[in-house]
Amino acid sequence: MTHLTEQDIRRLARLARLELPENELGPVRDKLNAVIALIDRLQAVDTGSVAAMSHPHDPLLRLRDDLLTESDQREALQAVAPKVEDGLYLVPRVID
Repeated sequence: MTHLTEQDIRRLARLARLELPENELGPVRDKLNAVIALIDRLQAVDTGSVAAMSHPHDPLLRLRDDLLTESDQREALQAVAPKVEDGLYLVPRVID
């Protein structure tokens, strides 16, 4: 198990171009050591009997039937539009 020292934290901060005050070195070191300890615990888990998978969900996509669910309302909607020409809605020019 790896433990970071305050010297390691200073070096990491310098490499990351972070300005880390002296009073924050200890808390940052403790937090990073906790993360490293968690990673060590995860790496210690025996996963040899677990089958490898590329995706946790069923790769088969279930698609819905391609059915027409709405009728064509184009003519009804264009009948109430202020201006229509050749099946297109006409709108006032907004940019000259």
